[in-house]
Amino acid sequence: MRYSQALIPTRKENPVDAELPSHRLLLRAGYIEQLTAGIYTLMPLAWRCARKIEAIVREELDAAGAQELLLPMVQPAEIWQLSGRWDHYGKELLRFKDRKNQDFCLSPTHEEGITDLAKRHLRSYRNMPINLYQIQVKFRDEIRPRGGLMRGREFIMKDGYSFDADYVSAEASYQRMYRAYERIFTRCGLAFRAVEADSGNIGGSHSHEFQVLAQTGEDRILSCAACGYAANEEKAEVKRNQVAQAGSGFVPSSETPQMAEVHTPNARTIDEISAFLALPPEQFIKTLIYLADGKPVAVLLQGNRSLNEVKLQRLLSCEALVLASDTAVHEATQAETGYAGPCGLQIPIYADLDILTMHDCATGANRSHYHVVHVEPGRDFQITKVDDLVLAQEGDPCPRCSQPLQAFRGIEVGHVFLLGTKYSEPMGAHYLDDKGESHPCVMGCYGIGITRVLAAAVEQYHDENGINFPTSIAPYHVILAPLQLKDEAVIETTERLYAELQAAGVEVLLDDRDIRPGVKFKDDDLIGVPYRITVGEKNLAQGKVEFKHRTEKTAQLLDVTEIVAHVRSTITRDLAATMPQ
Repeated sequence: MRYSQALIPTRKENPVDAELPSHRLLLRAGYIEQLTAGIYTLMPLAWRCARKIEAIVREELDAAGAQELLLPMVQPAEIWQLSGRWDHYGKELLRFKDRKNQDFCLSPTHEEGITDLAKRHLRSYRNMPINLYQIQVKFRDEIRPRGGLMRGREFIMKDGYSFDADYVSAEASYQRMYRAYERIFTRCGLAFRAVEADSGNIGGSHSHEFQVLAQTGEDRILSCAACGYAANEEKAEVKRNQVAQAGSGFVPSSETPQMAEVHTPNARTIDEISAFLALPPEQFIKTLIYLADGKPVAVLLQGNRSLNEVKLQRLLSCEALVLASDTAVHEATQAETGYAGPCGLQIPIYADLDILTMHDCATGANRSHYHVVHVEPGRDFQITKVDDLVLAQEGDPCPRCSQPLQAFRGIEVGHVFLLGTKYSEPMGAHYLDDKGESHPCVMGCYGIGITRVLAAAVEQYHDENGINFPTSIAPYHVILAPLQLKDEAVIETTERLYAELQAAGVEVLLDDRDIRPGVKFKDDDLIGVPYRITVGEKNLAQGKVEFKHRTEKTAQLLDVTEIVAHVRSTITRDLAATMPQ
């Protein structure tokens, strides 16, 4: 492709409303153009990258035995009502009515559509296992779209689904997709980790996220270098001592004095109370009031820990979980926010495992501007249930091997779920076994954000000069840049190299613009093509051209007669280096 004929509208200045590097650079480098909030045009460079990512996805999924199809994006309300998600998915689901006043939606994910298809065709155990996938534009009406392609309303996604006759076979399908995903992200040239994750509103028994490591990532990952354990913050567990881990109940201490109220004027937070009473934060029982499907519950944590709301919502099996308002807190505790405690509460009380090992504690008195000391769990209050409810922190002991956990930031680009029968049971996707008995299909679900992979690659690979794409997903392999467009030798050599590179299978962008070399090189660095060949009259007089990687400070001088073979072998080496062993 000749640059003079390409649509690559680069910009010199950073967009004022773009915060993430990928958002800024993709706009500046002419990869994307905003149409409206959260909706972007993929310009030619971005589309070339997206197609390469799609090609890698297709090759690996096809090799793993999956089959590609294309499901309708517009889906009737009936199938979403069967699954139960029509009323619970939220406002992100774009609903509308057709001319017959029938309800439809733009499907952001296709569990309902694929399950309806399976119900029609997977009638026997002989039809399974089967794995189907599609690559399609999706729409989710995000309340706050941000970060360009990172969290937009419209995006390209690969979603796939497996159907099996039992859980043993379903787990095997899940593992095949897990390994295929490892190969996909390795071939994309990304540094990533697969981490245990919460299944969210998709559902299922267990799941893993594939996280691209980047300091700007919105997800927090906890992992162990000793044993390889890794989990999203929402899922990460914390190793407890034996008493807490057993979760068998309180063992009150007989040495703790009787409770006593202490006047604590205007001291609400743990830090304020800790300073006022001269007690360490871990000696306090933090009491939080939440509304679970509208009903108040109390949650107890050690004073120096934070609540993991995902764990709590999973424990309560509720659809909606929100922190109680000041009014709701007063109704539940008869006190202002900041003075809640478990003693005397008439609502369900859920405690983190650490509470089992605490003695002689301080907590709120359920009376404004008062706290109580010498509180003994099991003696002075009882609980409804104990479970792991805290957010894991860096330095916490690994739940598998007890070594310290390390924290990383990541960008979720893929997610695999073992769904089980969450959709097949209510939607009637049943099959007959070899005895003629009916059973629901056991399902798996597998997603990859194609455009999110593109943005995540920029987050991981960029510098002060622009983007630095891995060779496997870059829009072109090499930029061919002639410096003197009026020099016949330079032009003749450039045109010959352009033709020879294309014939050798090298994807080349010929920067034939008649502009100053400094401006040309700045644009070339900005768009992130991995290699550049510079043809100039001075070096050409010696039969040489410059060859340089995007991140290198200095260029190599190579013979014109050898440059095409050198480029081809370099590209082949780069692509081979990303192929999993």
